[in-house]
Amino acid sequence: MRIAAVNSHHARIGGAETYLDTVIPALAAASHQIAFYSEFDAPPGVPLIRLPDRAPVWCASEIGARQALAALEQWRPDVIYVQGMNLQSAARVAEIAPVVLFAHGYYGTCISGNKMFAAPRPRPCVRRFGLRCFVHYYPHRCGGLNPMRMLIDYRSQAARLGLMRRYAAVLTASDHMRAEFVRHGLSPERVHTLPPPLGPDRFFQPVGAEPAQVRPSRDRKLRLLFAGRMTGMKGGLIMIDALTPVANALQCPLEVTFVGDGPDRRLWEQRAQPAQATSSSLQIEFTGWLDSSRLGQLMLDSDLLVVPSTWPEPFGLIGPEAGLHRLPAAAFAVGGIPEWLSDGVNGRLAPGDPPSAAGLARAIVECVRDPAELARLRNGAREQARRYGLQAHIDALLAIFASVIAVNAAAVSR
Repeated sequence: MRIAAVNSHHARIGGAETYLDTVIPALAAASHQIAFYSEFDAPPGVPLIRLPDRAPVWCASEIGARQALAALEQWRPDVIYVQGMNLQSAARVAEIAPVVLFAHGYYGTCISGNKMFAAPRPRPCVRRFGLRCFVHYYPHRCGGLNPMRMLIDYRSQAARLGLMRRYAAVLTASDHMRAEFVRHGLSPERVHTLPPPLGPDRFFQPVGAEPAQVRPSRDRKLRLLFAGRMTGMKGGLIMIDALTPVANALQCPLEVTFVGDGPDRRLWEQRAQPAQATSSSLQIEFTGWLDSSRLGQLMLDSDLLVVPSTWPEPFGLIGPEAGLHRLPAAAFAVGGIPEWLSDGVNGRLAPGDPPSAAGLARAIVECVRDPAELARLRNGAREQARRYGLQAHIDALLAIFASVIAVNAAAVSR
C-alpha cells in the first residue's frame, strides 16, 4: 500500500505530530510505502517526525506548494492520510487520491475551533455550527473581539466542513468527536472512532520497574502533576484555585508540578504565589517543557495527574500516557475525557458544565485521601492504558485504508 502522510508541520511540535511519529514507523514496519508532505519547514533544534529511510519528503515552504503537490501526485499514492493543512492545499490534495482525515480538533464545527463559551464562566458549547453562532460569539466570548476575524474564521470553518464531506473517511479519537461530526452532517458510515495509540517508546519506563506503593499519611508528601500547554482552555487557574482546599482537606504536604509552557504561564505563576502564601503545606513548581524521559520519570514519582481542561478535549492522550506509569487522573467530565477516565476506576471525574475549583478539589481529594483507594486507582490506570495498544490501532487503520481504496477502485472502474 502506498500511503502519503500529509501534515502542516514536519517537526514534532504538537499532538498530531506526536501521533504521526508513532504511527508512521509502524506502517513502514508493516512493509507499506510511505511518503510525507508538509507545509512548513522545521524550526532549528526541533526533532522531526520519524520517517523510513529513502521515503520521499516534500515541503511546500521549501519548494513551493504547486511543485510539492505535483510531486505528491506523481508519486501516485493509494491513499492520503491527512492530519492538518490549509484549506487551499487540502482541496487540491482531495483531487489526487482518496483522503482519510484524522480530525484532531473541532474542524468545521465552531467559528474559533474552541467549542466552548468563555463567559460569563467557562463551559462547553453544544450548539451546532451555523449562522446563529454569530449571536453567541461576543456575549459568550467564543473567540477574539475583531469582527473581521470572526467573519473570516466563520467562512473558513464553513468551507472546511464542506471539504470534509468530500473525504473518503474521517477518523476521530473519541465517540464524542464522532457524534459531533455526524451531528454536522457527515455520513455515519464514513466517520470512525479510532483512539490514538500509546507507542512502546512514548515515555521512559525502566525495564521491570514498578512505581512504589503509595502510603498516604499525615506526614507524607503528596505529589500532583499537570502536563500540557498553558492556555486558558487548559484550566490552570481553576486548578490553582483548587489547591488550597485540597491542602486543607488532606492536612499533609502537597507538592504540585506544572510541566509545560504557553501564553498563560506567567498568569498561572502569578496566581500560584498567593496560593502558596496562604498554605504552608503547599509547594508549587513550574518546570517548563520536559523531554519524554524526564516527564516519564516525573509520572512515576507522582501520585495523581490533574487534567483541569475546561474546553471539551477531543480526547486527552496525556491521561492514558500517565496510566502507563500507574498514575491515575482527576479531570472535568468534558469532551472525550470520560472515554478514557472511568470515574472510580482510574481516577475521578468532576462536573464539567460548568467546571469549578470546588468540584475539581473534591475529585482530587477523593483520589488521594485513602491509601487503599489510591493504590486501587493506580492499578486501574495501568489496566485502562493497556487498551490503547499500537498494533490494534495500526490494524484498524489499515482496514479503513483498504476499504477506502477498494471503494475508490470500484468507482473508477465503473
